Parts: sequence; structure tokens; C-alpha cells
Amino acid sequence: MTQRVDLATVMDRLTIDELITSYAVAVDDADWSAYRALFTQEGRADYRSSGGVEGPAAEVADWMAETMRLFPVRQHLIVNRRLHIQDLGGYPGDRAEVQADYVNPMRLESGDDFVSGGRYTFSLLRTDAGWRLRTVVIHEKWRRGAWAGGPSGD
Repeated sequence: MTQRVDLATVMDRLTIDELITSYAVAVDDADWSAYRALFTQEGRADYRSSGGVEGPAAEVADWMAETMRLFPVRQHLIVNRRLHIQDLGGYPGDRAEVQADYVNPMRLESGDDFVSGGRYTFSLLRTDAGWRLRTVVIHEKWRRGAWAGGPSGD
């Protein structure tokens, strides 16, 4: 592998890391236009394991815009990112997968706190506009606090 290929891989890793961070910020800031822009045209999101919906990113963004109003305060912490970029014989390809753990503290309109945690699986594609999300799947592992709109808390 040449230094040029190594540099390209490092740049891809940094760009993908920024994309994942942009995802968290878009959700936390209720910037649904930015959320939609993170996905490929065919991009999909699956929030069923946390009591949500699955479908095209644009439709899921509409659902999230409505649902997240219940949580006026929210903050995604996405950590332990494990990134695999497609390997084309020593050269980086145009597909990538990221698994990342999350903790998501939120506050309901009532003032009650709600916290959940689990793992995201992101599938990415390099496009003419740069790296974009093909799929986002949430795998909720735990939650604390009551939220009538989702699976029962502990």
C-alpha cells in the first residue's frame, strides 16, 4: 500500500466520522433537512427496536420531526465506532460499514428524564457528493425511565 492510498483511507475515515457526528447533531437539533441530506437518495432508517418506524429516510425524518417533539431536550453520544471500509485489493472501495454504541439521554416535556442505549449499524456509500448513509439501523439494548410511546422502560 502506498502513502497515497494510506492518506486516502485516513481521509475517508475522518469524513465518515464527521458524517456520523452530523447524524447525531441533526437529530439532537431537530434539523430534519440536514438529516435527509445525510442519506443517499434510496437511504433508509430503521428505528423499530426502539419503538419507532422503518422506511425511506425522508419519511422517517417526517415521523421523527413529530415524535421528537415529545423530547425537547436530547443528546446522542455515539462512541466506540468500528469502521470497515470496503477493501479492493489494498485500495479503499466505495462502501463502508460502521457499528457504534450510543447513549441517548433525553428529557420529556413533563420534565422526566429518559435514557436509552444500544448500538447503531450504519451502511455508507461514496457518492459524487461524498460519503452518504445508505441505511441506519438502531439496536436498542436498554432504557431507563418511562415513555408511554415506546417499549416499556425498567
